[in-house]
Amino acid sequence: MVRRREPLPSINELCVATVDRVFDLGAYVKLDEYGNLEAYLPWNEVSSKWVKNIREVVKEGQKVVVKVIRVDRKKNQVDVSLKRVVEVERKRKLKEWKRTKRAEKILEIVSKKLGRSLEEAYSEVWWRLEEAYGDVLAAFEDASAMGDSVLRSAGVPDAWVSELMNEIPKHIKPKQVRIDGRLTLTTYEPDGIYRIREVLKSIQAEGEDEEIRLRVYSEGAPKYRVELVGTDYKVLEAKLAEILERAGALSKKLNVSLSFERVKLG
Repeated sequence: MVRRREPLPSINELCVATVDRVFDLGAYVKLDEYGNLEAYLPWNEVSSKWVKNIREVVKEGQKVVVKVIRVDRKKNQVDVSLKRVVEVERKRKLKEWKRTKRAEKILEIVSKKLGRSLEEAYSEVWWRLEEAYGDVLAAFEDASAMGDSVLRSAGVPDAWVSELMNEIPKHIKPKQVRIDGRLTLTTYEPDGIYRIREVLKSIQAEGEDEEIRLRVYSEGAPKYRVELVGTDYKVLEAKLAEILERAGALSKKLNVSLSFERVKLG
Protein backbone atom coordinates (compact mmCIF):
# COMPACT_ATOMS: atom_id res chain seq x y z
CA MET A 1 0.00 0.00 0.00
CA VAL A 2 1.31 3.42 -0.97
CA ARG A 3 2.33 5.35 2.09
CA ARG A 4 3.53 8.76 3.19
CA ARG A 5 6.46 9.37 5.46
CA GLU A 6 4.48 11.67 7.77
CA PRO A 7 1.76 10.15 9.99
CA LEU A 8 -0.79 12.89 9.18
CA PRO A 9 -1.50 15.01 6.10
CA SER A 10 -1.16 18.79 5.96
CA ILE A 11 -3.85 21.44 5.56
CA ASN A 12 -4.87 21.86 1.87
CA GLU A 13 -3.14 18.64 0.89
CA LEU A 14 -4.89 16.55 -1.76
CA CYS A 15 -5.40 12.92 -0.79
CA VAL A 16 -6.78 9.83 -2.46
CA ALA A 17 -9.42 8.32 -0.21
CA THR A 18 -11.85 5.41 -0.11
CA VAL A 19 -15.36 6.12 1.14
CA ASP A 20 -15.92 3.86 4.15
CA ARG A 21 -19.25 4.74 5.79
CA VAL A 22 -21.93 7.19 4.67
CA PHE A 23 -24.46 8.86 6.99
CA ASP A 24 -27.08 11.57 6.54
CA LEU A 25 -24.81 14.33 7.89
CA GLY A 26 -21.49 13.20 6.47
CA ALA A 27 -19.20 10.33 5.64
CA TYR A 28 -16.05 8.69 6.90
CA VAL A 29 -13.30 8.03 4.40
CA LYS A 30 -9.97 6.26 4.66
CA LEU A 31 -6.89 8.06 3.39
CA ASP A 32 -5.11 5.50 1.22
CA GLU A 33 -1.67 7.09 1.49
CA TYR A 34 -1.78 7.39 5.28
CA GLY A 35 -2.31 3.77 6.27
CA ASN A 36 -6.09 4.01 5.82
CA LEU A 37 -6.28 6.76 8.42
CA GLU A 38 -9.92 7.66 9.00
CA ALA A 39 -11.04 11.18 8.05
CA TYR A 40 -14.40 12.87 8.33
CA LEU A 41 -16.18 14.39 5.33
CA PRO A 42 -18.92 16.76 6.59
CA TRP A 43 -22.20 16.96 4.69
CA ASN A 44 -21.62 20.64 3.78
CA GLU A 45 -18.24 19.76 2.26
CA VAL A 46 -19.58 17.09 -0.08
CA SER A 47 -20.82 19.30 -2.91
CA SER A 48 -21.01 22.98 -3.84
CA LYS A 49 -24.52 22.25 -5.14
CA TRP A 50 -27.50 21.36 -2.97
CA VAL A 51 -28.14 17.64 -2.84
CA LYS A 52 -31.15 15.93 -1.31
CA ASN A 53 -29.24 12.82 -0.33
CA ILE A 54 -25.50 12.64 0.33
CA ARG A 55 -25.47 9.23 -1.36
CA GLU A 56 -26.13 10.98 -4.66
CA VAL A 57 -22.50 12.08 -4.47
CA VAL A 58 -20.60 9.48 -2.46
CA LYS A 59 -21.07 5.75 -1.94
CA GLU A 60 -19.27 3.15 0.16
CA GLY A 61 -16.17 1.80 -1.58
CA GLN A 62 -15.87 4.78 -3.94
CA LYS A 63 -12.42 6.26 -4.64
CA VAL A 64 -12.36 10.04 -4.32
CA VAL A 65 -9.85 12.87 -4.19
CA VAL A 66 -10.34 15.07 -1.13
CA LYS A 67 -8.69 18.20 0.25
CA VAL A 68 -7.63 18.34 3.90
CA ILE A 69 -9.37 21.24 5.71
CA ARG A 70 -8.63 20.49 9.40
CA VAL A 71 -5.99 18.49 11.25
CA ASP A 72 -5.98 17.88 15.01
CA ARG A 73 -2.61 16.32 15.65
CA LYS A 74 -3.27 15.75 19.34
CA LYS A 75 -6.43 13.76 18.68
CA ASN A 76 -5.17 12.30 15.39
CA GLN A 77 -8.30 13.59 13.65
CA VAL A 78 -8.61 14.85 10.09
CA ASP A 79 -11.49 16.56 8.29
CA VAL A 80 -11.64 16.69 4.50
CA SER A 81 -13.62 18.34 1.73
CA LEU A 82 -14.78 17.03 -1.61
CA LYS A 83 -16.31 20.23 -2.95
CA ARG A 84 -13.09 22.23 -2.61
CA VAL A 85 -11.26 19.96 -5.06
CA VAL A 86 -11.41 21.48 -8.54
CA GLU A 87 -11.34 19.22 -11.60
CA VAL A 88 -7.79 20.06 -12.61
CA GLU A 89 -6.57 19.17 -9.10
CA ARG A 90 -8.50 15.92 -9.13
CA LYS A 91 -6.99 14.85 -12.45
CA ARG A 92 -3.49 15.83 -11.39
CA LYS A 93 -3.76 13.93 -8.11
CA LEU A 94 -5.10 10.80 -9.78
CA LYS A 95 -2.27 10.89 -12.31
CA GLU A 96 0.23 11.24 -9.47
CA TRP A 97 -1.49 8.39 -7.62
CA LYS A 98 -1.25 6.06 -10.63
CA ARG A 99 2.44 6.86 -11.07
CA THR A 100 3.07 6.22 -7.39
CA LYS A 101 1.27 2.87 -7.56
CA ARG A 102 3.39 1.84 -10.55
CA ALA A 103 6.59 2.73 -8.72
CA GLU A 104 5.52 0.88 -5.58
CA LYS A 105 4.68 -2.23 -7.60
CA ILE A 106 8.23 -2.33 -8.97
CA LEU A 107 9.68 -1.87 -5.49
CA GLU A 108 7.38 -4.54 -4.06
CA ILE A 109 8.54 -7.09 -6.65
CA VAL A 110 12.19 -6.29 -5.94
CA SER A 111 11.73 -6.47 -2.17
CA LYS A 112 10.20 -9.96 -2.50
CA LYS A 113 13.11 -11.11 -4.68
CA LEU A 114 15.54 -9.87 -2.06
CA GLY A 115 13.56 -11.37 0.80
CA ARG A 116 13.01 -7.94 2.32
CA SER A 117 9.85 -6.36 3.70
CA LEU A 118 8.05 -3.48 2.03
CA GLU A 119 8.77 -1.42 5.15
CA GLU A 120 12.49 -1.95 4.55
CA ALA A 121 12.02 -1.07 0.90
CA TYR A 122 10.44 2.26 1.82
CA SER A 123 13.11 3.01 4.40
CA GLU A 124 16.13 2.09 2.26
CA VAL A 125 14.89 3.03 -1.22
CA TRP A 126 11.61 4.95 -1.46
CA TRP A 127 12.27 7.75 1.02
CA ARG A 128 15.72 8.39 -0.43
CA LEU A 129 14.49 8.58 -4.02
CA GLU A 130 11.50 10.70 -3.00
CA GLU A 131 13.80 13.14 -1.21
CA ALA A 132 16.15 13.35 -4.19
CA TYR A 133 13.60 13.36 -7.04
CA GLY A 134 10.18 14.06 -5.53
CA ASP A 135 8.64 11.48 -7.87
CA VAL A 136 9.94 7.91 -7.39
CA LEU A 137 8.70 6.75 -10.79
CA ALA A 138 10.60 9.66 -12.36
CA ALA A 139 13.74 8.32 -10.67
CA PHE A 140 13.05 4.86 -12.10
CA GLU A 141 12.46 6.39 -15.56
CA ASP A 142 15.78 8.24 -15.37
CA ALA A 143 17.53 5.07 -14.19
CA SER A 144 16.06 3.22 -17.17
CA ALA A 145 17.48 5.83 -19.53
CA MET A 146 20.75 6.79 -17.81
CA GLY A 147 21.79 3.83 -15.69
CA ASP A 148 22.22 2.90 -12.04
CA SER A 149 24.11 6.10 -11.13
CA VAL A 150 20.66 7.71 -10.74
CA LEU A 151 19.87 5.33 -7.88
CA ARG A 152 23.33 5.37 -6.33
CA SER A 153 23.51 9.16 -6.25
CA ALA A 154 20.32 9.18 -4.15
CA GLY A 155 21.94 6.85 -1.63
CA VAL A 156 20.15 3.62 -2.56
CA PRO A 157 22.19 0.69 -1.12
CA ASP A 158 24.06 -1.54 -3.57
CA ALA A 159 22.00 -4.56 -2.48
CA TRP A 160 18.92 -2.91 -4.00
CA VAL A 161 20.48 -1.25 -7.05
CA SER A 162 21.34 -4.37 -9.02
CA GLU A 163 17.92 -5.98 -8.62
CA LEU A 164 16.12 -2.70 -9.34
CA MET A 165 18.08 -2.28 -12.57
CA ASN A 166 17.04 -5.80 -13.59
CA GLU A 167 13.37 -5.13 -12.85
CA ILE A 168 12.90 -1.52 -13.99
CA PRO A 169 13.29 -2.21 -17.77
CA LYS A 170 10.47 -4.77 -17.55
CA HIS A 171 8.05 -2.02 -16.56
CA ILE A 172 9.49 1.19 -17.99
CA LYS A 173 10.63 1.95 -21.49
CA PRO A 174 13.20 4.75 -21.77
CA LYS A 175 11.71 8.04 -22.90
CA GLN A 176 12.39 8.75 -26.55
CA VAL A 177 13.78 12.14 -27.50
CA ARG A 178 14.34 13.53 -30.99
CA ILE A 179 16.32 16.21 -32.74
CA ASP A 180 15.67 17.36 -36.30
CA GLY A 181 17.61 19.30 -38.90
CA ARG A 182 17.49 20.25 -42.54
CA LEU A 183 20.41 19.81 -44.95
CA THR A 184 20.75 21.79 -48.13
CA LEU A 185 23.05 20.10 -50.65
CA THR A 186 23.89 21.74 -53.97
CA THR A 187 26.50 21.26 -56.67
CA TYR A 188 26.97 22.30 -60.30
CA GLU A 189 29.06 19.28 -61.25
CA PRO A 190 27.72 17.17 -64.18
CA ASP A 191 27.41 14.12 -61.93
CA GLY A 192 25.93 16.14 -59.08
CA ILE A 193 23.19 13.64 -58.28
CA TYR A 194 25.82 10.95 -57.69
CA ARG A 195 27.91 13.26 -55.47
CA ILE A 196 24.93 14.29 -53.34
CA ARG A 197 23.90 10.66 -53.03
CA GLU A 198 27.37 9.81 -51.71
CA VAL A 199 27.09 12.51 -49.04
CA LEU A 200 23.67 11.22 -47.97
CA LYS A 201 24.95 7.63 -47.89
CA SER A 202 27.83 8.70 -45.64
CA ILE A 203 25.38 10.38 -43.26
CA GLN A 204 23.25 7.25 -43.09
CA ALA A 205 26.31 5.10 -42.43
CA GLU A 206 27.64 7.40 -39.70
CA GLY A 207 24.29 7.38 -37.95
CA GLU A 208 24.02 3.61 -37.59
CA ASP A 209 24.03 2.90 -33.86
CA GLU A 210 22.28 0.47 -31.50
CA GLU A 211 21.14 3.34 -29.26
CA ILE A 212 20.21 5.86 -31.98
CA ARG A 213 17.71 5.66 -34.80
CA LEU A 214 18.56 7.85 -37.80
CA ARG A 215 16.29 8.79 -40.68
CA VAL A 216 17.35 10.79 -43.73
CA TYR A 217 14.83 11.69 -46.41
CA SER A 218 14.23 14.21 -49.15
CA GLU A 219 11.97 17.20 -48.69
CA GLY A 220 12.47 18.03 -52.34
CA ALA A 221 15.94 18.67 -53.72
CA PRO A 222 18.12 20.34 -52.61
CA LYS A 223 16.67 19.99 -49.08
CA TYR A 224 16.95 16.83 -46.99
CA ARG A 225 15.63 16.13 -43.52
CA VAL A 226 17.79 14.49 -40.85
CA GLU A 227 16.08 13.01 -37.76
CA LEU A 228 17.82 11.36 -34.81
CA VAL A 229 15.86 9.52 -32.10
CA GLY A 230 17.27 8.12 -28.88
CA THR A 231 17.01 8.36 -25.11
CA ASP A 232 19.59 11.07 -24.35
CA TYR A 233 19.76 14.57 -25.87
CA LYS A 234 23.49 14.87 -25.20
CA VAL A 235 24.22 11.63 -27.04
CA LEU A 236 22.06 12.73 -29.98
CA GLU A 237 23.73 16.13 -30.14
CA ALA A 238 27.18 14.53 -30.09
CA LYS A 239 26.19 12.13 -32.85
CA LEU A 240 24.74 14.95 -34.96
CA ALA A 241 27.93 16.98 -34.59
CA GLU A 242 29.97 13.95 -35.66
CA ILE A 243 27.72 13.34 -38.69
CA LEU A 244 27.90 16.95 -39.84
CA GLU A 245 31.68 17.10 -39.43
CA ARG A 246 32.24 14.02 -41.59
CA ALA A 247 29.56 14.98 -44.11
CA GLY A 248 31.09 18.44 -44.36
CA ALA A 249 34.54 17.01 -45.08
CA LEU A 250 33.19 14.68 -47.75
CA SER A 251 31.07 17.45 -49.32
CA LYS A 252 34.10 19.68 -49.61
CA LYS A 253 36.03 16.87 -51.24
CA LEU A 254 33.20 16.22 -53.73
CA ASN A 255 32.66 19.94 -54.39
CA VAL A 256 29.17 19.88 -52.88
CA SER A 257 27.89 22.89 -50.97
CA LEU A 258 26.43 21.85 -47.60
CA SER A 259 24.44 23.94 -45.16
CA PHE A 260 22.48 22.83 -42.12
CA GLU A 261 19.74 24.35 -40.00
CA ARG A 262 17.97 23.03 -36.93
CA VAL A 263 14.26 22.38 -37.08
CA LYS A 264 12.22 23.19 -33.98
CA LEU A 265 9.79 20.47 -32.99
CA GLY A 266 6.23 21.06 -31.85
